[in-house]
Amino acid sequence: MYSRLSQLARHLSRPIPNYAHRSAASSLTSSLVHPAPASIMAAERQKAMIHTAGCIIIGDEVLGGKTVDSNSAFFAKYCFSLGIQLKRIEVIADDEAEIVEATRRMSTTYDMVVTSGGIGPTHDDITYQSIAKAFDLPLKEHTEAFERMKRLSRPHKSQPDFDWNVPSPALNAKKRMIILPTDNSRPLEDQVVFVSDELWVPISVVNGNVHILPGVPRLFEQMLMGLKASLLPRLTDPEGKGVYRLLFSTPLAESAVAEYLTELASRVEAKGIKVGSYPRWGKDRNTVTLVGRDLEFMESLVPEVEKAVRGHRVSTEDEDDALEADNNAEK
Repeated sequence: MYSRLSQLARHLSRPIPNYAHRSAASSLTSSLVHPAPASIMAAERQKAMIHTAGCIIIGDEVLGGKTVDSNSAFFAKYCFSLGIQLKRIEVIADDEAEIVEATRRMSTTYDMVVTSGGIGPTHDDITYQSIAKAFDLPLKEHTEAFERMKRLSRPHKSQPDFDWNVPSPALNAKKRMIILPTDNSRPLEDQVVFVSDELWVPISVVNGNVHILPGVPRLFEQMLMGLKASLLPRLTDPEGKGVYRLLFSTPLAESAVAEYLTELASRVEAKGIKVGSYPRWGKDRNTVTLVGRDLEFMESLVPEVEKAVRGHRVSTEDEDDALEADNNAEK
């Protein structure tokens, strides 16, 4: 009995093997051979059909009124043209906790997420590091993006002595823009997208569906348009026809057409058609809309709607404004 107890004591006194410890190289090799569940889900998410989208505008300057955000409006029109339902737009501060929370939540909730802003060279540009933290990813310098930056960008005139090959604070600041969240277990080409040979700025794709874009409107718009071709195969309508919107100009008040529009909305809901009513403050005419994918069915409703709202179909909301102005002038 004593002998067995002694053997047990000696066994328990041995150091416990550190199974959790692995070298960085062995961990990377293991992750490439056996991707983590999160990486597998990210890969699946990046190939899934796109039905819904969310947009996160990041920047203290927007919240402080210094900058007027136009990117969310552009993205809304972009989604509409592709038939993607834009479900949410949020404007948040340059705050790590807010960026982490918003990107995690939207990535889980929507098929496609776009962020705008916070990827410049200064201390308050924290989008990359915050989104990396949101999904437990390291930040790595992207070699191709850096080579593109050196080839396609020019130092500011206030930096005449700047040298790409000489370490300096200015070089470190520029490199902040190409140090990206990177999942070592996934192909790099799936995580970094270059939409034009003329642009060095990459679209960093994190967790399979979070697309990190710059806040500069010209770049934001150009990069989204460059991304369009890769999105088309993942849309309900692969030809990218999107949805249609028919506009009607009516001289009637919203309250006068409310009963009819309520009945119409109930009747066409099964066809995926949405009915809208929009007052035009300070104008004599309001707007009624039909929005949906079934253009033929929507066209068949035009005579009925025109009669019911005592109006007519128009191409733009302000189409009748000139006529209205003339009529008012005659009075």
